[in-house]
Amino acid sequence: MKRSFFILKNGFYSFLEYFRAGWEMNILGGVKILMNNIKNWTKRFAMTVLFLLAILVTLQSITGIDIKVLITNMVQLEAHAASGEVNAKKPLPLEDAFDWSKYPKKTVVATGYTAGYESTGKNESHPEYGITYSGVKVKRDLYSTVAADLSVFPIGTILFIPGYGYGVVADKGGAIKGDKVDLYYETVEDVYNKWGKKEIEVYVIEQGNGKLTESELQALNEDKSMQVFRQQYIGSERK
Repeated sequence: MKRSFFILKNGFYSFLEYFRAGWEMNILGGVKILMNNIKNWTKRFAMTVLFLLAILVTLQSITGIDIKVLITNMVQLEAHAASGEVNAKKPLPLEDAFDWSKYPKKTVVATGYTAGYESTGKNESHPEYGITYSGVKVKRDLYSTVAADLSVFPIGTILFIPGYGYGVVADKGGAIKGDKVDLYYETVEDVYNKWGKKEIEVYVIEQGNGKLTESELQALNEDKSMQVFRQQYIGSERK
């Protein structure tokens, strides 16, 4: 009887030992699998982040856009559209949103003009009122029409003028000779109150080929990636 009990007891302990060993192996195996999964997920996440960073750096080097500022401005614009409320923190101005140092610059004397008689000698009844030398209509927008000496800045040249914005050379003028540009404004009051006459460094973003069409000017102003800046600009101009 005692012997049978001893055999039964040993068998029971052997079963427990076997069960414990199997349980530990399963736990260790599960932990190993989990660690491998975590390692793989971490590696994939790191590779994804590096890939996205590479794309952003390449985009910034090509376009000159400060990606961090662009993303911040787009998020602010989306938040404004969703809530219908004016954000207390305004997006950065164009002057601070781009790396302008990558573009050639030129010192010019910049003045302002309108489509009116005081600047062009034409009134609103004139058939060519508001029509530039290139054939496009004058425009004050994210990309505005400006006049220049066409031997210095050919038609279609895109300039960035700090304090004014982008200017596309679309016109010429009898008094605009050499390193001078004339910036379009809608009213005489805007010319005097917002600009006047300044000596300033402008950045040559793109050299023109002597031509400019309405569709090209419209495409510049409706570039989706630039709408956050356009909305900021329009908002400030219409106040």
